[in-house]
Amino acid sequence: MKKINAKSPLGIFLIAIIPLVIILTYSGIRLDLTKEKRYTLSESTIKVLESVKKPLTVEVYLEGDFPASFKQLQGETKFMLEEFRKINPKIDFKFIDPIKTKMSQDTLMAMGMQPSILPDVKDGKISQITLFPYAVIKYDKDGVSIPLVVQQAGIDADQQLTRSIEGLEYNLVSNIKNIAANKRKKVGVLINQDELSPDEFQGFMQLALENYDAGPIIPKNQVELSLEDVPLLKQMSALVIAKPRKAFTDNEKVILDQYIMNGGKTLWMIDAVNAEMDTLTRSKKVMPFPVDINMTDFFFNYGLRINNALVKDVKKFALLRLVTGEVSGNPQYTSLPWPYYPLGIAENNNPITKNINPVKFEFPTSIDTLGGRKNIKTKVLFESSERTLLKQVPNYVDLKEIATVDSLGQMEKPSTPKIFAVALEGKFNSAYASRIERKSYPGFKAASPENKMIVIADGDIGRNKVIKGKPLPLGVDMLTNEQFGNEQFLRNALDYLLDDSNLMELRNRNIEERLLDRRRIEEERTNWQWLNLLLPLAIIGLIGGLFFWLRKKKFG
Repeated sequence: MKKINAKSPLGIFLIAIIPLVIILTYSGIRLDLTKEKRYTLSESTIKVLESVKKPLTVEVYLEGDFPASFKQLQGETKFMLEEFRKINPKIDFKFIDPIKTKMSQDTLMAMGMQPSILPDVKDGKISQITLFPYAVIKYDKDGVSIPLVVQQAGIDADQQLTRSIEGLEYNLVSNIKNIAANKRKKVGVLINQDELSPDEFQGFMQLALENYDAGPIIPKNQVELSLEDVPLLKQMSALVIAKPRKAFTDNEKVILDQYIMNGGKTLWMIDAVNAEMDTLTRSKKVMPFPVDINMTDFFFNYGLRINNALVKDVKKFALLRLVTGEVSGNPQYTSLPWPYYPLGIAENNNPITKNINPVKFEFPTSIDTLGGRKNIKTKVLFESSERTLLKQVPNYVDLKEIATVDSLGQMEKPSTPKIFAVALEGKFNSAYASRIERKSYPGFKAASPENKMIVIADGDIGRNKVIKGKPLPLGVDMLTNEQFGNEQFLRNALDYLLDDSNLMELRNRNIEERLLDRRRIEEERTNWQWLNLLLPLAIIGLIGGLFFWLRKKKFG
C-alpha cells in the first residue's frame, strides 16, 4: 500500500482537520460562524442562567406535523435550550405534541395559550393545522406560559418568524430570570393627584403584576407626599405616575426629586391638556384647556419641556368609529380617520419599541428636548410623522374635524416631527442642589447614581377602556376591532427601567433574512426535482466507471 506523505495536502488534511473534527464532535464545542452571532449566548444570559439554583423545566409545545417555517422555529428553540442546559445542568426541557397527547384546548387555554390555526396546502388540497406555539417554564411551584411567536400586525409570515427567532433568547431568559428570582422588585403607583381610576388602570396593573410586586402609594396624611412616606418610597424600585390632574406641591417635588437621587426609577404619563373623547362624542364639540401640574421646572432640570398644544398627525393616525347614519332604525357605523389619535410606530432599533404593534396615543401633546444636560442621554421612543399640525389651547375640537383621507391630504404640510415619548439615562443632578429646600430633607443627595426615567406626553396611553363596568385589555379597541401595542410598550418600559442585567439589549438582535425566491421555486420546481434525482445517480455512475477504467488499466 502506498504511504501518504505527511507534507502533502492530503496528509495535512488528515493530520490536522480530522482530529479537530473528532475533538469538536465529542467535546460538544460549537463554532458560531454566522455573521450576526445568532448561536452565541450573551454574557447577560449566561449570568442569569448560572443564577438558577433549583431544577427548572421548559416544556415546549412545538412538536408534531406542521409547516416548515415552524420546524425552523422548533429547531432554533431546541438549539437554544440545549445551550442553556450546557451552561446550567439544572435547566432541562422537553418538547410536547399537544395533539398526540390528546390535551384538550380548554386545558391549554387555561394555561394561557391561544391556538394558532394555519392553512396547509398539499397537492392542491387545503387543510387546517392547529398549533400552540408556546413554552411553559416551571420552577419550584411556579409556572408561566410564554408565546414563542411575535404578535405584530402588518408583517408577513416570514417576517413574523424572523422576528420571533430574533426575540427568542430575550423571551426565554427574561422569563427564566423573573420566575427564578428570589425576591421580586416592587413597583409603586402614586395615588394622590386625581390619577386614572382603578378600573381604567387595571390593564397596566395586571401586566406589572406579572413580573413585579405592584401596589398603590397613598400619602399617609391623605393630603400630599411627605417625609412619612419616604420609607415606603425607598422600598420601591420604580414609581409610576399616570395622568396626574392635581398640581404637585413644592414639598412633593422635593420628595420625588430625592426619590430619583436615591436611585428610584420613574415612569411618567403626563397630560398637559384636558381633552376627553367621551365628552366630545356626547356634545360633538369640546374646548380643551391646559393642565398645570406645577412640574415645568422639575422636567426642565432633566432637559425636557412638555408643551400644551395638541398634536394632530394627518399621516399616522388611528380610526374613530362613529354612527354616521341610520337604516330602518339601525345605526350605521363608519371608521373614520381621527388625527388627534396619532400612532406611535417604531422607526429605530430601541429595544423598548422594537417589534411591537403601533401604539395609540389619545390627544397627546409634545415634548421638547432642550439638551445640554451633562451625563444624561436622551433617546426618542416615539414621534409623529412629518405631516403634523399643532392646535393651541384653549381652542375648540370639533367632531367635524373628522374627514376623509383625501381632505386630510389637502391639509398636509411638511413640519418637524413632534416627540411623544423619551427615555433618559445617566447620572441625574438634583434640581434643589443649590436651593434652600435641600435643608428640609434629611440626608439630601445632590446627584444620583446611574438611573433611568421615561416620560410620555399622554396620560391615556396606560388607560384601558371600560365597557358596561368591565375593563377591557389594555390597547384593545372593541369598536374598530384593533389591538394596539400599548400593553407591550409599557411592559417593555418597566422592564427597561428595572433591567439590572442588561437583558433588554437582546431585543436589538437582528437576524438577516436569507429567504428563497418562492416564485422561482414554483417555476423551477420540476427541474430541481429531476436534478436532485438524477445527479446523485450520475455521480455514482461516473465514479463507478472511473474505478472500472483504472482497474482495467492497472490489471488489464
